[in-house]
Amino acid sequence: MKKEEIIDFLKNQYPRDVRKQLVKSILNSEKIDDKNGLKQQLLVLNQILSYILKECNWDIPKGSTEINKLPLEIMVEVFPKINTTKWFEEQVLSTKQNIQTVINK
Repeated sequence: MKKEEIIDFLKNQYPRDVRKQLVKSILNSEKIDDKNGLKQQLLVLNQILSYILKECNWDIPKGSTEINKLPLEIMVEVFPKINTTKWFEEQVLSTKQNIQTVINK
């Protein structure tokens, strides 16, 4: 599936207000350190990211030193301000660590 198709699908599945509210809730939960509230919200985001990864056929090719940022770019486009969350930062760091692991093998 192409980037635009994935974005359109997600935007149709999750109305704009729902997407904005999800990010707003995550930011608020991170701010007040509400682990219980955050857990459910992050579960939704992780499921959406998993869907995106699957649809993009995302992987880390051998010898790759660059991150394929397409899944995260899609998340940023679908979910306003998601890139300001700790969750997003962790996704970027995790991806970088996975690439380092592949490179060092």
